[in-house]
Amino acid sequence: MRRSAILPTAALALLLALPAAAQHPGPHAGQHRAQHGHTQTAQPYAGLDGRRIKALSEEDVAGLLAGRGMSLALAAELNGYPGPMHVLVHADALGLTGRQRATAEGLREHMAAEAQALGARIVAMEEELDRLFAGGAADTGRLAALTASLGALNGRLREVHLATHIAMRDALDPGQREAYARLRGYAGMR
Repeated sequence: MRRSAILPTAALALLLALPAAAQHPGPHAGQHRAQHGHTQTAQPYAGLDGRRIKALSEEDVAGLLAGRGMSLALAAELNGYPGPMHVLVHADALGLTGRQRATAEGLREHMAAEAQALGARIVAMEEELDRLFAGGAADTGRLAALTASLGALNGRLREVHLATHIAMRDALDPGQREAYARLRGYAGMR
């Protein structure tokens, strides 16, 4: 009788311990992940403390300053709204008219100029945010103002990229949009 009472108690203890084990994996869990191609280090930010701007890689900074897309318009691109840069790459295959080519070039230039200006402001504000913490002067009031401004700028940057894709789609006919999707390797797009 005693033995049958121990089994349910042991099973309950094991079930209660599972969530805790999942939250705090020990060395054996880490070894299992490493064996299956998943790595996790105890110091995921080691080495990032040497960055000029801690929250941005040099690649991020370069992309922002150059006005690159940085995947900001994927919602458009992958849902049938081509970007002007890629449309220009495929101009001949798409059979662009002179007017469409000029539209694509104008959209690309306008987007790049606006994205570069916004990117420069974002980089400057990220530097300011970094200095705020590095100097030990971080306070919630200044933090709130900086992060709200950064959020608005990042939102505006994404809007610029997405709006350009809308304008580019409007300049193409349905057959060109279908051809673009095929050329880019996208399946099932309108």
